[in-house]
Amino acid sequence: MDDVAGGRGTAEAVPRDGMGAEQDSQLDKLKNALIMMVDDEPIMTEMIQTFLEDAGYRNFITTDQSAQAMALLALHRPEILLLDLIMPEVSGFDILHAMRADSSLQHMPVIVLTSSTDAVTKLQALELGAADFLAKPVDPSELALRLRNTLAAKAYQDQLAYYDALTGLPNRRLFLERFNLELTNASRDAKGVAILHIGLDRFKQINDTLGLRVGDAVLREAGQRVEQSVRVSDPSEGLGSASSWVTLSRVGGDEFAVLLPEAAHFENAAIVARRILNAMAEPVRVEGQEVFVSASIGISVFPYDGKETDTLLKHASIATYHAKEHGRNTYQFYSREINARSVERLKLENELRKALKNDELMLYYQPKVDVKTGRMTGVEALLRWNHPKLGLVMPGVFIPLAEEAGLIVRMGEWVLQEGCRQAQAWHDAGLTGLGVSVNVSPQQFCQPGLMDAIRDALHRSGLEARYLTLELTESMIMENASRNIETLHEMKGTGLKISIDDFGTGYSSLSYLKRFPLDELKVDRSFLGDLQNGADDAAIVSAIIAMAHSLNLRVVAEGVETQRQLAFLKARGCDQCQGYLFAKPMPAEELTAMVERRRQATKA
Repeated sequence: MDDVAGGRGTAEAVPRDGMGAEQDSQLDKLKNALIMMVDDEPIMTEMIQTFLEDAGYRNFITTDQSAQAMALLALHRPEILLLDLIMPEVSGFDILHAMRADSSLQHMPVIVLTSSTDAVTKLQALELGAADFLAKPVDPSELALRLRNTLAAKAYQDQLAYYDALTGLPNRRLFLERFNLELTNASRDAKGVAILHIGLDRFKQINDTLGLRVGDAVLREAGQRVEQSVRVSDPSEGLGSASSWVTLSRVGGDEFAVLLPEAAHFENAAIVARRILNAMAEPVRVEGQEVFVSASIGISVFPYDGKETDTLLKHASIATYHAKEHGRNTYQFYSREINARSVERLKLENELRKALKNDELMLYYQPKVDVKTGRMTGVEALLRWNHPKLGLVMPGVFIPLAEEAGLIVRMGEWVLQEGCRQAQAWHDAGLTGLGVSVNVSPQQFCQPGLMDAIRDALHRSGLEARYLTLELTESMIMENASRNIETLHEMKGTGLKISIDDFGTGYSSLSYLKRFPLDELKVDRSFLGDLQNGADDAAIVSAIIAMAHSLNLRVVAEGVETQRQLAFLKARGCDQCQGYLFAKPMPAEELTAMVERRRQATKA
């Protein structure tokens, strides 16, 4: 049994010379640390707590039953342990040894307080991981100073190990530790725990188009907005106090996670998700420009969606992908149906990676026809996946996968190469003047290597640039219109043509449209479905054609399926059409055969 210490300390006994306001603030934070004391002499514990309370420390856990120490440490996870060594039943050495064998406790700082000052005892305690060694009777000023220094060192180490350098939020490591603790508590108390996985929508596009510095600023702002929205506390929502119920972390590049230990009902998690989405609605102002970023949120709930940390995190992430599939800027709960779809999606993604190596990709071509003469003027190249087991897979299935998996740029380069090669092959076979249109994805458009890929495709194939048309979307070029004007002019410098695909569905600015070096507008098929009966659609199509012609642009109508639609477009002066009325998309061999049949029919 250790000797009883004597003497009383005061707050003034702690040296504070040279500490400025910032250091005072840091010291005040340290004094909120949870301190645990294990000593078999209650009077000793009481006296030490009194010393430390006089020095400003506020939070304590004490026990004189050393056998309970490990259970209390696991339950409360204090910032520091003040430990007696010589105790009955379980000694301080036993506790140190058990802590170092527990991965969740092995790095917790321990200050040993003991009357035994021999070198062997001290060395044994230090070998077991004690951070400091203080002999009894304890001097109050020395104890307060050593406690402060140990806590300050721990705070610095924790900042490096447990907090994200960019946002200042807890990182994935700290989040997982807290998550495991909350699951333990929830299992014991039969309570629910919700996890919200937050993924920023199209964040890679922000990085690619505006640069990493702007991307970092957006991440910091997003973290602050999520933090502000989850810290709001309304007792009527049953979410507990703002300081106790929420843990927010940055768990990945553009991913955050929120832990709701007291969310007993699904609706509690939905309330928080809606707050976050509302907080993200306002644009982020960075370097004088507004950047819009939304979020998709996936939610899993213990114990319904899993009982292990990894399972719940995985299911929340799956739900996030489901939210992105449903249009982004929304939230979704996990379900078994979502999980089954995710497993199938992952399998398809792995097979898509192999498709690039195994030559399973192919191009279909749909003719573009002159409205006045009915003559084929060119083709649009449409990507297909010839899956060895599933057969022909349509782009609506695998293009989103390719975008998420980072494959879309490589696929786009392949389409450029193959489209140009086939167009030149047709020219060599006598189909002179036949142009090819190739769709460019937003990710590909943002790549600095796009111009090199275009030049390489033209060079390898021998195709003249004037026979290549790049199809871009409205939203793509309007994302950063002033910068994209330069990019488009560089493209035009090669001699190729530029088309705006699905025109009318985006958000064009006429002032910018006049400045873009365009050749063609393609009217989206959605406007053609009810031309005869829908006055609004008819007016829109007529206006698009008139506006395009005033800007000296060619107009192509997509999705033409009936003679009535063709007659309407012809009357309004539309230049070209494509759709099932003329021909469906087909492999190059079929298109060549079709052209040859028409040649023979013309000769006959």
